[in-house]
Amino acid sequence: MELFEIYVDEVESERLDLYLSKKLTEISRTYIHKLIKEGLVLVNGKESKPRYLVKKGDIIKVELPEPKKLELIPQNIPLDIVYQDDDVVVVNKSKGMVVHPAPGNYSNTLVNALLYHVDNLSSVNGIIRPGIIHRLDKDTSGLLIVAKNDKAHRILSEQLKKREVKRNYIALVYGILDKEQAIINAPIGRHPVDRKRMTVIYKNSKEAITEYRVLERFRKYTLMEASLQTGRTHQIRVHMAYINHPIVGDPVYCKKKNEFGIETQLLHARRLGFFHPSTGEYMEFEAEPPEDFQKVLEILIKRNR
Repeated sequence: MELFEIYVDEVESERLDLYLSKKLTEISRTYIHKLIKEGLVLVNGKESKPRYLVKKGDIIKVELPEPKKLELIPQNIPLDIVYQDDDVVVVNKSKGMVVHPAPGNYSNTLVNALLYHVDNLSSVNGIIRPGIIHRLDKDTSGLLIVAKNDKAHRILSEQLKKREVKRNYIALVYGILDKEQAIINAPIGRHPVDRKRMTVIYKNSKEAITEYRVLERFRKYTLMEASLQTGRTHQIRVHMAYINHPIVGDPVYCKKKNEFGIETQLLHARRLGFFHPSTGEYMEFEAEPPEDFQKVLEILIKRNR
């Protein structure tokens, strides 16, 4: 157990969790919030709440518990590691791989593979999601950032929050998109009836913004690039279905006939850019779509000739 003691010697008038996140820069605000809730933060000897307003003369004690040992099993699952250094790993996730374990499924995930191939992962997201900054759906392939230490995790998460991380996807959608580029600004929330699905809804939802541009038009289909300004669950899939151009192969949000015999959406995280958490240097990576995606494109290109 590590103990921090902070004496507030200046006039302050901000929330306890925010104040501590500025003082303890290696710890995320989310984790500080959790410590407060668990009674591991005392203000003047008493438990407090995250919204408590810090004032001059307060003595704040923070107990940091020893990090729990990861209980997940490292598995020798092949990984396409595009880049790696002491702070970050960039992975080109294959289609069909779940990013992190969930109740009832604690094996064969990206995290299990990372635990085998990578020496260190950040502990910010706890035992189940070590190092995971953002996710991709199981059947969406492409690039992901993974943090190898807590400092890198905090900095990259802040970049994601400030929309400084570039995330470009390519997708094949039904129909001909008329506009060369457009922005879809429509809030996304849980479907009121089918709780496994997301939908555009204006109650109990969050802001969702997707920008797209046309790459190539085929007969009955359009190849497009989508850029995320927000990161909601199934965002691109929901937004494209919302404007009546669902993604080809999407088993959840598309009811159109699938002529290619594929069982998963043709959606791929092709480009990823961010500022390195230690050097500040901008880094950008690109990965080509998987074989099934490319085969469908070859068929459509031949038809267009």
